[in-house]
Amino acid sequence: MRRLTIPLALPLAMVAAIGLGACSQTSQRVGGGAAIGAGVGVVGTALTGGCIPCGAAIGAGAGAVGGYIYDQHKKGRL
Repeated sequence: MRRLTIPLALPLAMVAAIGLGACSQTSQRVGGGAAIGAGVGVVGTALTGGCIPCGAAIGAGAGAVGGYIYDQHKKGRL
């Protein structure tokens, strides 16, 4: 399984980056926040021995909310 995941990770990351490049600024900030949050959630739960998919989902949600709040702040709406 490990041999299959590593070659698939790079093309999927490239597709995600290209997809975010075509989005609005708000979508880019929300998507970027979600990606960073998911990564932090995975690392945090891996270090503490928790449920890794749960940490990724919670981190992605928190990151998306954070990205949206940051976007609204930059636009002067908060």
